[in-house]
Amino acid sequence: MTHSELTLESTSNALVKATPAAIEALKQLQQTEGAGKPGVRLGVKGGGCSGFSYLLEFDELREGDNILLQDGIQFFMDRKSSIYLKGILLDFAAGLKGKGFVFKNPNASSTCGCGESFSV
Repeated sequence: MTHSELTLESTSNALVKATPAAIEALKQLQQTEGAGKPGVRLGVKGGGCSGFSYLLEFDELREGDNILLQDGIQFFMDRKSSIYLKGILLDFAAGLKGKGFVFKNPNASSTCGCGESFSV
């Protein structure tokens, strides 16, 4: 893989952004669950009750991935997912109903009640 196939974006005009709470949660999880994996894959796959569902997992860099480096975390996104993720904000919330990652997608025309799937 050559460097010309990769895109490194600054956080000021980034494809996606993560809140400080999300970055902190990812750093903690990467120490236990992401051992040996250099980054976090953000993606979209077909399915879920609204048509598309989000993918968030520790992974390796793949050919053609877009790369975003934010506060020490590398995010990898395939080109197809990048279209649906543009402008998304990844947050981490904790409350009475549990805790977890929250996707705030300005491109979604509707989302499901659980917040894990969407349609455009």
